[in-house]
Amino acid sequence: MRRKLLLAATLLAATPAAGCAPGPAGPGARTQPTLRTFGSEAELSAFHRRLARDVERYYEENPIPPPPPPSPPSGAPADPAGESVTNVQHAGVDEGGIVKTHGDHLVVLRRGRLFTVRIGGGALEPVAAVDAFGPGIDPRGAWYDEMLVSGDVVVVIGFSYARGGTEVGLFRIGADGSLSHRATYHLRSGDYYSSRNYASRLIGNRLVFYAPIPVSEDLAASFPAFRRWDAADSAFRRIAPATRVYRPAGTLRGGDAPVLHTVTVCDLGSEDLDCRATGLYGPAGRVFYVSPGSVYVWATRFPEWDEDDERPTRSVLFRMPLDGSAPTGLRVQGGPVDPLSFLESGDGHLNVLTLSDGEGDQMWGAEWVRGEPALLRVPLSAFGDGSRAAPSSYYRRLPRAEGNGVQNRFVGDWLLYGVPRSAGARPDSAGPPLYAVRWAGAEEATGLAPPHGIDRIEAMGTGAVVVGSDGRDLHFTGVRLGATAALAERYTRPGARQGESRTHGFFYRPEGPEAGLLGLPVRGAASYETAHLSQGSASILFLRNDAFRLTELGELAADEGRIADDGCRASCVDWYGNARPLFLRGRVFALMGYELVEGAVEGGRIREVRRVSFAPRPAAQASSSQ
Repeated sequence: MRRKLLLAATLLAATPAAGCAPGPAGPGARTQPTLRTFGSEAELSAFHRRLARDVERYYEENPIPPPPPPSPPSGAPADPAGESVTNVQHAGVDEGGIVKTHGDHLVVLRRGRLFTVRIGGGALEPVAAVDAFGPGIDPRGAWYDEMLVSGDVVVVIGFSYARGGTEVGLFRIGADGSLSHRATYHLRSGDYYSSRNYASRLIGNRLVFYAPIPVSEDLAASFPAFRRWDAADSAFRRIAPATRVYRPAGTLRGGDAPVLHTVTVCDLGSEDLDCRATGLYGPAGRVFYVSPGSVYVWATRFPEWDEDDERPTRSVLFRMPLDGSAPTGLRVQGGPVDPLSFLESGDGHLNVLTLSDGEGDQMWGAEWVRGEPALLRVPLSAFGDGSRAAPSSYYRRLPRAEGNGVQNRFVGDWLLYGVPRSAGARPDSAGPPLYAVRWAGAEEATGLAPPHGIDRIEAMGTGAVVVGSDGRDLHFTGVRLGATAALAERYTRPGARQGESRTHGFFYRPEGPEAGLLGLPVRGAASYETAHLSQGSASILFLRNDAFRLTELGELAADEGRIADDGCRASCVDWYGNARPLFLRGRVFALMGYELVEGAVEGGRIREVRRVSFAPRPAAQASSSQ
């Protein structure tokens, strides 16, 4: 069931070793060694069958009881003007989210439906609503969580537990905000869910997915493939031949819970979705990160396996270029927290914050991670066939922030990391909850001591802002990042905590090098971090930054009490959140559940100008789905 730890993903034990040959070189050319592909379908099938039998034997000898079923809860190419409403990690690499822009309209994905709201010409008017799945598709057991917009195409990404695999729905959006279903495609994959990552990216008109496929004896279901849902021939079509599937970087055993890590790139510029995939075998534990040119997958196994292993290195880092060239690998130690632990920098290096006990961010793994930190700084030229281990000179030991659930982010020339108070209370004698270090430098990390834990780290102008609770109040503390790192002024919201934990819940609009507006969903201090799963939307708090002096503008509050029944048929839990601050075309909005509220900043305060509900009605829902 969704959001429970994958059994296969909890037994990770790669044994990296030499044995992968360099890729072919042209006459007189020196090429970087790469992972080795399979030479034929027969060779690939024989390898896969042996590995699948090893997996089956392992689980026969080491049975694991299934977890109990989950209880249901109780209760930026898209915009022609060049504006984005998504707090992304990389400029130019859009991430799947719940709200995007198209021309004069906002596009919203919520609870199994797509909505458009016209904002052009000063309007605030609901326009269209359609199911986020195609006609004839039974949405039960499916979750439609992510959306992207490319040109006049809205892409909805979902995962079906009933059918197995990823669903990609394409919808046409008109200049008038109208929506119509174009096609739905089904891709083979395992569950990619992460509480801190997003499965899809958009780079230009290229749709990029990462997805693991568990290794099983069912060969037909074990390789990257897709099909069009409403096509006359609905059979799956392989999109990764043997020559695009790569051997593991070392030996791989059944106890490693092996998967086929796949990266699929689809061209949204063609009428029919044209997709190509690259796959490589490795252990299941993973954090994946997408730069403008590559997908990186850090595959990790549990540390207790090292006790009987002659090789202390327990992870392998794969680099999978988006141009279709062969993947490369490097043996590494520890594991990153989440995708924000990575930075592919312009000087030809990959920088990664690693923890000695890092095991991957699938499901809620990142919320419990801890361990001794280090900064891995590796030249991209050091990646090869996976037989080489990153030398100790590539690692830089860092001071430990005591607690679980590390937060981290690269901001400019700096790496910041810290721990939330709620993840393990720190005694007064413990070290600082926050550290800052130049990722390309050699100086020691700077310990910073705001009087609160670190629940969120975000870029803010030339510096950063850290957000966290002290158990009673919510604090926003500015961090100046110049020749040194230093705390700036702090704003405190009494009796509050942040209402969304995902990166997309925050947004900052710069109005100068050290000035701008920021917004964040907030709730009462007595609420819990996942309250949006059962308690509706949070309110949006707005602050002004003026040279790192943070002042409150006020909040825009949600009012969904009158929505008794929305006729939800799919995705009836907001796993990816439901509240977002939006700064668009000089206007300020708060998306809160089924409401869009516009505010105006006047005299140092924000006031509500108007609001509109785009909530579906059960009768309309029934008629639209017939």
